Amino acid sequence: MAQHAHTHAPGHAHVEHTGESLIAAARAALVGEGEQWTNMREAVFAELARHERPVSAYDIADNLSAARGKRVAPNSVYRILDLFVANNLAMRVESSNAYLANSHPGCAHDCIFLVCDECGEAQHIDDENVSRSVRQLAADRRFRPERPVLEIRGVCAGCA
Repeated sequence: MAQHAHTHAPGHAHVEHTGESLIAAARAALVGEGEQWTNMREAVFAELARHERPVSAYDIADNLSAARGKRVAPNSVYRILDLFVANNLAMRVESSNAYLANSHPGCAHDCIFLVCDECGEAQHIDDENVSRSVRQLAADRRFRPERPVLEIRGVCAGCA
């Protein structure tokens, strides 16, 4: 999974999930929001979760098509990914139109990414101070932020 760095308010309980635990947490979070956890949604989430770097809907569709022996339409995958983003099961790296599974579904954080232009890694950072500052900047301008996304493009330590 992508790297995650965390700076939380005191008392913030934070659980990182992987593998089957991550799929179970995602299912619980989605069902908890009143949505259905279908076989196709589980397949898309499992495929998304197995990638360490951001992955496109087309790559997910291609991999699922190969595994199932029948075509999975990218539009169907996009709809599911949009549902996952809306319910905090996945994060979208806007600049590359790619997705990462949220390793802590049910825990709401703004998307702050360090994106490597060399290898494509996206390091997700949870920093409550940065999130609070960005949201306050918007509020000061009488703007209501719905889903702040900050992306810093550059070169990671491994590629530098």
